[in-house]
Amino acid sequence: MARQHESSTPARSSLARSTLISMGVRIAVIIALTTFFSYLHIFYSLREEALVQLKRNVTERSQREQALFVLAEDNHAAMKGALEERIRTLRQEDVDARFDNLFAPRPDGTIRNRREHFDGTRMPGVFVPPGVTADADFRRRLVAAYDVTAQYAPAFHVRFATTGVILPEGAVVGYWPEGANYFQDLDATFSLKDFEYYTLGLPANNPRRESAWTSIYEDPPTQTWMVTVATPLDVDGRHVGTLSHDLLLNELMVRTINNHMPGAYNILVREDGQLIAHPEMKMKSGEGVYDILKNTGKPEDTAAYVGTAEQRAHLHAIFERVKNHPPDQPVLELPEYDELLGVSRLKGPGWFVVTVLSEQMVSAGAFRAARYVLGFGVMSLLLELAIMYWVLKQQITRPLLGFTQATTRLEAGDFDVRLETSRGDELGQLANAFQRMAGEIHRREEALRQANEGLEQRVELRTRELQDVHRQLVETARQVGRAEIATNVLHNVGNVLNSVLTSTLLARERLGALKLESLERVAELLESHRADLSAFLTRDERGKNTLPFLTRLGRHMEEERQELQTLLGDISRHTEHIGAIVKLQQRYARTPQQMFEPVQLGELVEDALRINQAALGRHAVMVERNLADVPAVETEKHKVLMILVNLISNAKYAMDAVPAGQRRLTVNLESPTPGRIHIEVRDNGVGIAPEMLTRIFQYGFTTRSEGHGFGLHSSALAAQELGGSLRANSPGPGHGATFTLELPLTPEQRSERASA
Repeated sequence: MARQHESSTPARSSLARSTLISMGVRIAVIIALTTFFSYLHIFYSLREEALVQLKRNVTERSQREQALFVLAEDNHAAMKGALEERIRTLRQEDVDARFDNLFAPRPDGTIRNRREHFDGTRMPGVFVPPGVTADADFRRRLVAAYDVTAQYAPAFHVRFATTGVILPEGAVVGYWPEGANYFQDLDATFSLKDFEYYTLGLPANNPRRESAWTSIYEDPPTQTWMVTVATPLDVDGRHVGTLSHDLLLNELMVRTINNHMPGAYNILVREDGQLIAHPEMKMKSGEGVYDILKNTGKPEDTAAYVGTAEQRAHLHAIFERVKNHPPDQPVLELPEYDELLGVSRLKGPGWFVVTVLSEQMVSAGAFRAARYVLGFGVMSLLLELAIMYWVLKQQITRPLLGFTQATTRLEAGDFDVRLETSRGDELGQLANAFQRMAGEIHRREEALRQANEGLEQRVELRTRELQDVHRQLVETARQVGRAEIATNVLHNVGNVLNSVLTSTLLARERLGALKLESLERVAELLESHRADLSAFLTRDERGKNTLPFLTRLGRHMEEERQELQTLLGDISRHTEHIGAIVKLQQRYARTPQQMFEPVQLGELVEDALRINQAALGRHAVMVERNLADVPAVETEKHKVLMILVNLISNAKYAMDAVPAGQRRLTVNLESPTPGRIHIEVRDNGVGIAPEMLTRIFQYGFTTRSEGHGFGLHSSALAAQELGGSLRANSPGPGHGATFTLELPLTPEQRSERASA
């Protein structure tokens, strides 16, 4: 019986180990959930803050940059009124003498400023092309334009490069101190009628008769980009002139490119698709502007501009999203590029100011914060497990070990039991009851032994009968003792085990619920009838029920013991399985992140299969390996492992509809080209439709009802970060699928591919 009891006793470390693992897993799940929800909260908080900052940034920028354009239109409003008033005033005067004093015809047929009186740094220049009839009306309008320009232009020159008036006949009056002799040296064949700022003043092109802005253009001599605002003037229903300002754009372009939010960039574009400023797509001098809508993508159409085909496609997508946006929606989303767009229009020219912010900047901050939460959680978990281990060892494991040893000695006939009875909790009460029970059994056996020795040797038959009775009583007493011991030990162990698995905080409450009163009452009842114990057990009604009660209690405790052994066996098996996975995961968790090192991909493939081994076995998946002997790869081990585990897990789910005996997973490792390594994960599952082959890598896209839609997306991003790629191929639905991970052999090859 002693050997049988010893063989059925769980290992000494089972209780503490199973408790620690169970509590550790639960706490780890709580930490993981806390980290996940912290990440979501921080991400959405940062995203909302980024939206507010993006809206404020683009609004403030548009208000600053449009000031000069608004000022230009305000200047024209003032000049327009002055010019109309001056034309009406000169109708009452003879301006011939003044006209001849200011201007003179040239041999080339033009009319220009008289050389003897002209100083282009202080007064406007005049150019009248050949063939213009200088009648009285023309003379009055030219003199009026000259007077108004001379009055206003020097003051406007602080902010505007040129100020002038263009007459419908093609004549121009302009103030440009930097080009003092420009109008004197202008070729006679020069014609303003071919320029946009002339045509914008014509009634046919500007029926609303308001200020209009030209396309941007480059001044070839100075390689300066500028734009012109033209404001037509009608007097008595007749077009008499067009006011103009030239604005230099170089400073605006520089500010647009260089002054931006952290992690964002700005672009400036006309509403018709002309690109004005972009940090990477710069226009070459002398080649004109870049038109987003008219660009066909042909090399001859884009040779004059710096930028890749991907950048041009990206810019086209931004413009298409911006041009039709509602005015009350300053922040837009560009999901295909995972970007946020802040949009505002400049008053005056109506140009779009666009600030582009990648959402990865927002998620990166949230990820860093969540990583700190996870780190503190893991440290807290380790500290809690250490404290829990110490408490279990001191408060539970050692006292239970003492009970186990005492039970073994008691079964062997050693009644000298010494337990720690100074404790005031339930274990202390159990120790006191155990020692009282051992003492009582010892006293009964001693009394029986003494009575047996005092019998007469002459009555052999009676002596033999008494000896039989004695042996039966001793065996009964021992069975009663063992039943009482088993009842107390197994009952309290069961309560303590359940309390520890549920929560250490509930241990005192559960142990307080132990039902020891019945056993104590039985012991007190036996103690009160110690003198007539035999008569009490055979004649008294309560005594007759005592032994059956203890027998039933013993059988009940035996059943409880067998159930506990079954549960502990299950926990031990699960613990060994979890321990194997934890050890494997811990080996990679010790690897520093963001560090490239030589990696044997064959070993990494085997590790990925081992991590999924239990799931593959449950799904009855047969695995076929074709692993070529390839060189070690300089890469990040944990990212490659994450991708492989993801692909194998997806392949397992893809084969759920395939009969159990036909599920096959094939993993190939090869080097088809120098410097590149391919890892293929192939299944014979449900397959992929052709139109889904690219969508499956999009964030949030999934074909499984319980899927989350970011496994393949994160794997594809990780492959790109490693300098490689992840692609999918499938003959169609029902014919399986193949996912190929391509990796560079060395960091130099990864850099060469990135630059290409």
